[in-house]
Amino acid sequence: MPQSLVQVYVHCVFFTKERRPWLQIDEERRQVHAYLAGICEGQSSPAINIGGTADHVHILCRLGKVIDVSTLIRELKRESTKWVKKEFAALKGFSWQQGYGAFSLSPAHVNAVKSYVSRQMEHHRTETFQEEFRRICAKYRVELDERYAWD
Repeated sequence: MPQSLVQVYVHCVFFTKERRPWLQIDEERRQVHAYLAGICEGQSSPAINIGGTADHVHILCRLGKVIDVSTLIRELKRESTKWVKKEFAALKGFSWQQGYGAFSLSPAHVNAVKSYVSRQMEHHRTETFQEEFRRICAKYRVELDERYAWD
């Protein structure tokens, strides 16, 4: 076969250092999400949807055929951190946590996850981020070591 075909959907989740609520202002959060989408595009991993709250982000994207998940997330965190610190004077101390969650999904589940990512603000009125992340890990059968999970 002379061509390489890839369709890998990934739901990435990571939060701010010490879960500090850096992204409280709606417009700043919207701009950060848009910037993250641009980074995804630059890494040939187009974002399908990005959402989150003041202390974490969910990114649903199609992973490019020449990049691995850890490289994509490293670029997302590094480039967005530099941009946030430059763009928003009040966020000079901003940073992301070291770890992340990345979960593959079938094309049949993309629309459901896309909708879930869109409803993050509403969703977190009734569930904390820690509860959510534990639930997501359990759903994907990923063992979560609480000693290292929360930065």
